[in-house]
Amino acid sequence: MLRNSGIEPANKILFGNVAVELDEIDLLLLAELQADADRTNVELARLVGLSPAATLNRVRRLKSSGVIKVIAARLDPAAVGFPLQMYVGATLGRHDPRAARQFEDLVRALPQIIAADNVTGEMDYLLTVVARDVAELQRVLASLAARGGQRLVTYLRLEEIKPPSRLPLVPEA
Repeated sequence: MLRNSGIEPANKILFGNVAVELDEIDLLLLAELQADADRTNVELARLVGLSPAATLNRVRRLKSSGVIKVIAARLDPAAVGFPLQMYVGATLGRHDPRAARQFEDLVRALPQIIAADNVTGEMDYLLTVVARDVAELQRVLASLAARGGQRLVTYLRLEEIKPPSRLPLVPEA
């Protein structure tokens, strides 16, 4: 429990102009959902010590406030037919709002790009791309180049060392 840990959590999280107050129960709920989002509401209620109705109301509030963005299943790309998993560093040829918008619109539209971030450093974007074969990957790269991706550097993902992790909401003892 946080109360006995000697560590005070940051219990105010800012979303735009709105502050969301998170208490100890909210943090426990979030930690449990991160551990296994497939738990039933009744099981969540038992784990955090609330009634199922109160638990459901809190989860709904966390969703509507934007703290919980989405609850989804994490698939194994290779197991569902995408053996090629790549990271693509993309640098734009032009750095103006129109060029960025065109590139980002394409990134959002291509289903093979499963994650994308605008980053600082030697590249402008870091993309996560999946493909069924090399030909599909080539089509994605050609599309990116046609929409302003002047320099595209690909990195073949060999092995997952650490899967996406939970946020450390509750300090470990």
